[in-house]
Amino acid sequence: MNNAMIGALHKLLAQPSGLPSSALTPAQRRALDSLAAKTGALRAAPSGRGVLYHVVHLHTLEAQLKALRPQSQASLPEHLPRRAANIALTRHSKGKAHTHEVYYLLLKATGTNVCWHDAEGRTFNLSDLSATTGVGALAIRANDGWHTDCPLWLVENQALFDRLDWLPAGVNASVAYYAGQLDGRLLAWLAAKARAPELVLFTDYDGVGLLNYVQLKTQSLAPARFWMMQGWRDLLRDYGNAGVWQATRPQFETALQRLQGLDDDAELQSLMTAMRQSGLALEHEAVWLQPTFSR
Repeated sequence: MNNAMIGALHKLLAQPSGLPSSALTPAQRRALDSLAAKTGALRAAPSGRGVLYHVVHLHTLEAQLKALRPQSQASLPEHLPRRAANIALTRHSKGKAHTHEVYYLLLKATGTNVCWHDAEGRTFNLSDLSATTGVGALAIRANDGWHTDCPLWLVENQALFDRLDWLPAGVNASVAYYAGQLDGRLLAWLAAKARAPELVLFTDYDGVGLLNYVQLKTQSLAPARFWMMQGWRDLLRDYGNAGVWQATRPQFETALQRLQGLDDDAELQSLMTAMRQSGLALEHEAVWLQPTFSR
């Protein structure tokens, strides 16, 4: 309600002699109607097919706006952090768009001489850093130049990032961790430049994971593929989860529809058919339950 009231008052005070209801969102109209009933500081009058809002007590409305919005956008320093600006504008750090501009991409290297480079000639040797500290990180923005000559794997949960022994032998790549959903800033970064020769997504075999793959496939400039576990049919049969399937079925149906004509990988199509027929999803930590896993 506060955001709607702030927006509505800002518009009304800019047109005190008559603000048409068509200039307001439904939430803003409700906010002004509520304020009119409580304070009488404004009134609504029929006008044609709509309503005109008029200021009655200017100082009351200015005080109301000041109470909700301590400062105006124009009064704020140009480079004030977004959440600090939100506090000044709405008294709440999440009062407006509040996503942090920088996304921290956690990375590990598997193999030797896995490096990242940027347009300024800087090099980030992920293999060396992973051997020394266990993990590396890039503070990424969509307009930066970071890229690598090795494939980039994206894994959904931390267990797969903690232990990389599930990877196929001989893989020379970066492995990145994301938590459950591909962040919009990460997708924007992948959409701005081909960051790697190939992206490989290893996610839960459920609706959320498949929909994340659709987003990756459609937004990334680098080619992307969905990684299939060896023996996934047996794993799905033996360890599949009906509850996860039901909980993520809407996302599954959306992903299935959007993947038609987008990805002709026969094995991925077989997986989705098997999931639908069995009513089961499979969490990707099942990779360690493969009968052939011996490491």
